[in-house]
Amino acid sequence: METVIRDNPADARVAGGAAEARARWRAAAAATGPGDRAAVERAVRAAYRAAGLPEPTAVRWFGSPFAATEAALELRAAGAVSVREAVRTRPWEQARRRAVEQVGAAGWPAHWALTGGELGPVTTPLADRVRNAVLDRLAPEADRDETSADAAAEARARRTTVRLALLDAVRGQHDAPWFAALEAAGAGTDAVAPLAEAAREAGWWWPYQDVALISERPVALHRDEAGRLDRADGPALEYTDGFALHAWRGMPVPAEFLAGLGDVTVERIRTEENAELRRVLLEHYGYERYLADSGAEPVHRDETGVLWRIVLPDDEPVVMVEVVNSTPEPDGTFRTYWLRVPPSTRTARAGVAWTFGIPETAYHPQRET
Repeated sequence: METVIRDNPADARVAGGAAEARARWRAAAAATGPGDRAAVERAVRAAYRAAGLPEPTAVRWFGSPFAATEAALELRAAGAVSVREAVRTRPWEQARRRAVEQVGAAGWPAHWALTGGELGPVTTPLADRVRNAVLDRLAPEADRDETSADAAAEARARRTTVRLALLDAVRGQHDAPWFAALEAAGAGTDAVAPLAEAAREAGWWWPYQDVALISERPVALHRDEAGRLDRADGPALEYTDGFALHAWRGMPVPAEFLAGLGDVTVERIRTEENAELRRVLLEHYGYERYLADSGAEPVHRDETGVLWRIVLPDDEPVVMVEVVNSTPEPDGTFRTYWLRVPPSTRTARAGVAWTFGIPETAYHPQRET
């Protein structure tokens, strides 16, 4: 929801500037496909210079953050020194202090809400998903039941090493929330400007003393209306070198799991051992269809609707209220809705009341729509 400030023309201009910056950086955060490599390399070299460092002697490109992290691990093993502190951390802190000074300490929360606060809930989880996927693939956690103590210790050490390599990264386009906030506050310092320029055209990158590693942006990004990674027929996030993330409404799922969604049956839903994947199967199959095909019986009826309960092994039951819209559609039919309610719900009325945030005893609609 957009925040509109009407009383003070100056405040309205500030809000307008924040909206423009937010829109630009929302687009940058979601950008896919090759960027302008020459512009990125110029920006990276400028970032080194702004930090008072010699330019990198080499700039190497990679198809994904996964491949770039592998290269970072090799550099670290060979003794390479990260210069992220000088290139990104220090100028970032200076720019943030300047931004707070520009809008005032009291005005900062509202300024952030109009800029980074709007982008963060989408961009930050996406960056974390990339980071976690890289970590898990390069350093899987040891199986506690099947791994010796020495092997478990080795696995933990490997994960620590990969985490450190990931901490060397500048997140490029995924730093969009901060760039929006700094830009709208007029705090884009000379040291931060090159970082912003690189973020407009590239993904994550790693600044080391003699070499910079840069990841291309993804070639495909699929999200649902809430901004979560979501795709049923392929990768939700995909890079040119094959590194990809599969997800259904934000939940990570194996690629082979999605490949079988077209053949979902009631029996497959019942026998799926992973509770989270079972919920995905149920959502894809459809609650109404599952209730019909599984022979489920309603547990309560009243004038508000019908309460259904789906019992699932090793999981909480799925409880739904079936309600019929009292307003007819243009063709004269009445549309049926399925409302998921807490498992503790015992009556249809209580379920409908819960969707309005009120107790059952307080739900007395004069007219239902």
